[in-house]
Amino acid sequence: MQRTLTNFKKSLASVSTIINAQCSENMDGIEITGVAISSSDVIEGDLFIALPGEKFHGASFATQAISNGAVAILTDEAGAKMVTGVPVLVSNSPRRAAGVISAWFYSEPMRDLYSVGVTGTNGKTTVTTLLHQIMQAAGRESGLIGTVEVRIGSEILASKRTTPESADLQTLSALMRERHMRNLVMEVSSHAITLERIRGSHFAVVGFTNLSQDHLDFHKSMEDYFLAKASLFTYEYADLAVINIDDEHGARLAATTELPVMTLSRSNKDATWHYASITRDYLGASIAIRGSGGVLIEAKTSLHGGFNYDNLLMAVAIATESGIDPIDIASIVPHLTGAVGRLEAVRLGQNFTALVDYAHSPDAVTRVLETAHEISDARVIAVLGCGGDRDVTKRALMGSALHEGADIAIFTSDNPRSEKPEDILVQMLLDIEIETPNQVIIDRAVAIQTAVNHAEAGDVVIILGKGHEKGQEIAGVIHPFDDRIELARAIEDKKCLP
Repeated sequence: MQRTLTNFKKSLASVSTIINAQCSENMDGIEITGVAISSSDVIEGDLFIALPGEKFHGASFATQAISNGAVAILTDEAGAKMVTGVPVLVSNSPRRAAGVISAWFYSEPMRDLYSVGVTGTNGKTTVTTLLHQIMQAAGRESGLIGTVEVRIGSEILASKRTTPESADLQTLSALMRERHMRNLVMEVSSHAITLERIRGSHFAVVGFTNLSQDHLDFHKSMEDYFLAKASLFTYEYADLAVINIDDEHGARLAATTELPVMTLSRSNKDATWHYASITRDYLGASIAIRGSGGVLIEAKTSLHGGFNYDNLLMAVAIATESGIDPIDIASIVPHLTGAVGRLEAVRLGQNFTALVDYAHSPDAVTRVLETAHEISDARVIAVLGCGGDRDVTKRALMGSALHEGADIAIFTSDNPRSEKPEDILVQMLLDIEIETPNQVIIDRAVAIQTAVNHAEAGDVVIILGKGHEKGQEIAGVIHPFDDRIELARAIEDKKCLP
């Protein structure tokens, strides 16, 4: 993790006071010059925050953290028993304390930026990418944090997770502030909200895209999942809410949040922001967006699909709210490209459309396949698997969405992780009878090649589930695998077929 050039320094005693933590030793004279949650990120002078995890306690890595220069450790009572050699702050809620300390240590950097947080089951990456592109094109240097990547102006960093751990999030925000970014646009996952990674953060605007079944291995119920998302929409975290009310959970949130709300709708003319018209063609659509105060933004877009028009509407609404001139936005919209791995085309001169998409929830699969049918009147040939060690309850729903939405459905492996791919496929195929030309092919590369071999002129081949990912995790090992590369290889091989 990169650090700021600005020197931040706090006494350990003041850290203890901020979070009301007990300390195992005398803190006099001890100062911290950084905060880290991963022991491998620790540098000289850091406070290492050792959090309890599903498999390991962070305190298990205390020796490495101390060796790297940690001068003190914050953890819970269980972790404190595992640490010797440096002062230990003990908190009943180290995750919450981590967020509070990190934001305080860097003087709440997100409040010095026009910070936007977007949450929802689907669309987070596309909304944030579009908004970041608008801001950059309008001359506003901006930071981006999300599933695919982290951007600090022109610098691109790899993402470890959709929403970083609190220390990393505040460090990145401080780095953006130091480099004179004006805006920060980021994805906020329900995991991050529940695990308090955003504690201490504050957004000028928070956006809600939609909610559909996903992550029930973590949240246990749709109500818990909704409440996790809804907890972002409070004055603790934000000043304004922008909510898609075409989604039933969005409508509920708009009616119950304590924040002032700007509503969005594709067709409801009573919404603050809505489409006056959408005229689609094979290149995308001509759109007219009506917004706050009667503003009208007319433009062409190369984006396809109703869900992408929802994503664009949110990006345009927030961009306007941030102060960007609607006239400038209208001129920028035709050049927006969307997110990597989201309906991303692979073009090698073939006579059919080849796409890769990240869809990995039942609703997302349904929406993307609907969009594929909008692109062409010919057949849609789709490949999909389900990830292992994740929400089991959505597998049959995803299988049904594939079977119902594709003309040719090929069931395959995704990231099986510790599970057997065969077992996952059995759950995907519950109550589904596979009939030709539909197939079950465990090897994902072979499945992609088979889909391409089926393709005829005008068809749409779409590979779902992994999008931008560059690896496939099997039995704890991540093997190089990129759907885009495999799809390109399959197209090239098809060209060589007799």
